[in-house]
Amino acid sequence: MKASDFISSSAEISRAVTERAPVVALESTVITHGLPYPQNLEIAREMESIVRNAGALPATVGVIAGRIKVGLTNDELAQLAQSRTAVKVGPRDIAATLVKKGMGGTTVAGTIQAAAHEGIRVFATGGIGGVHRGNATDISPDLQAMADTFMVVVCAGAKAILDLPATLEYLETMGIPVVGYKTKEFPAFYSRSSGLPVSVTLDTPRAIAELAQVQFLVGSLGTVLVVNPVPEFDEIPQQQIEPMIEQAVREAADRKIHGQAVTPFLLQRVSELTARRSERANLALLRNNARLAAEIAVARSAILKEWS
Repeated sequence: MKASDFISSSAEISRAVTERAPVVALESTVITHGLPYPQNLEIAREMESIVRNAGALPATVGVIAGRIKVGLTNDELAQLAQSRTAVKVGPRDIAATLVKKGMGGTTVAGTIQAAAHEGIRVFATGGIGGVHRGNATDISPDLQAMADTFMVVVCAGAKAILDLPATLEYLETMGIPVVGYKTKEFPAFYSRSSGLPVSVTLDTPRAIAELAQVQFLVGSLGTVLVVNPVPEFDEIPQQQIEPMIEQAVREAADRKIHGQAVTPFLLQRVSELTARRSERANLALLRNNARLAAEIAVARSAILKEWS
């Protein structure tokens, strides 16, 4: 047995990677665990369309019938979106899901791992995981995956339900640069600012691609984390949403919800408390991040050809 028995890219993705064409990896837990059907399928297809329209090739990653697929077909996207048995697949869960011939949506960490294996270096998501509020030992594997992998990760910051200062401290400890796209503040997912600083501010996709390529060239293992604030029209100011997040966190503690179940519960509860405003913000930032990631991938592709 070999790795290719368990993970493969579509022919289109493989060719693009070989030719150094722009490719953007996309996760699939937003499909399997983030949104209900058919909204989950609609946003997955919309994000792929946004990436294509910006000049890059989308590569949505997921587990289908015991194989990690990098570049899902339309039918496979629909299969994941409608599945009631799909599991959440992070690095810890990959081998077990493959051995069981299961189906699943890959998390940020799981997607990074799979995308890097197939030679993809740009990835778009909504928000990364981090250090959980009230429990500094509950740390998302997203952070370790980013520390271990050459990748440009585009997000709207860490999910606002997390301990943002502690998450930033962890990123600093792991040597992960936090690049603010046209911002000097770390965005708080639903909110454009958190009062916390980024490590560097850059104003163009080209500048981000250059920074990332230099980091990769000098052998600094790890991700370049690009934080892209939610569009202003869709933002929920932090002072408005923070009390609702705190209420959701208390309710999760009261119900003894922990582990992988915490984040889906909190996101759903915050959506209810905000009359779905948070859900609309989430969709807006997903679109926004897909677009920026594609622009970075296009710029990086040009740099690879110029610098070779």
